Amino acid sequence: MSTREYVAPRSIDAVLRLLAEGTYTILAGGTDVYPAHVGKPEPDRVLDVSGVMDLRGISNASGWWRIGATTTWTDLVGAKLPTGFACLQQAAAQIGGVQVQNAGTIVGNLCTASPAGDSIPALLALDAEVELLSLQRTRRMGLDEFIVGYRKTVREAHELVSNVYIPEVAANSSSTFEKFGTRSYLVISLAMVAVSVRRDAAGSIADLRIAVGACSPVAMRLVALERRLLKERLSGQVAPTITVDDVSALTPIDDIRCTAKYRFDLVPVLIRRALEGSGWAS
Repeated sequence: MSTREYVAPRSIDAVLRLLAEGTYTILAGGTDVYPAHVGKPEPDRVLDVSGVMDLRGISNASGWWRIGATTTWTDLVGAKLPTGFACLQQAAAQIGGVQVQNAGTIVGNLCTASPAGDSIPALLALDAEVELLSLQRTRRMGLDEFIVGYRKTVREAHELVSNVYIPEVAANSSSTFEKFGTRSYLVISLAMVAVSVRRDAAGSIADLRIAVGACSPVAMRLVALERRLLKERLSGQVAPTITVDDVSALTPIDDIRCTAKYRFDLVPVLIRRALEGSGWAS
């Protein structure tokens, strides 16, 4: 008979000391951990960080927005954030139902590293970074460096993902999240797109980011398409033309929800909608 251990420290320091001593399953909202263990043995050692108040909250300082690891989707939806962060708030509002949004956390979604994690394309489009703490060091990296494969991250067993950082965006920047599934809510995406349009002080479009989820082992930005559309914009062309060839870097699969071909046909439509929603033509 196995002996299970459950600990619920109240400080980051206590969490790091426990992680340094052994391997734990880190629990916050539990909306990913518990479903993953349906029909399977529960984790032997659980470290519940939901009571660590320093891990929760949203703040702004020195040109960066900080979102604490245990900040919930409900927290994000209700936060007063710049208009450029709309894609993240729109994604948060479509994750599960209200119960999941009240409990689920932003970093839990990242650490699960599902290809269909709704927050990941939005955070990629916002150029987010992830902070990892341990007793030995603090390290910070881009989200594209943190998630490295299907449900795989670079977090080591003794590390805690403490914060997500998003750089400040211009006041007149905008972003949009488009998710498509078999229904509007309580659904795993067939595909999703986040677009961030960043403007300079004069209001001209200076940068474009397009990220796609649920169409590759890891959500990814379409850098070649971003560059082409920016070049066309500078030459005076406003209405974007997007084809399946523009999304050929994606590697969607056939699964129970739809075929790879359907996803290839769907993504250009979602990108066009997201560009329109982000004011690309204005």
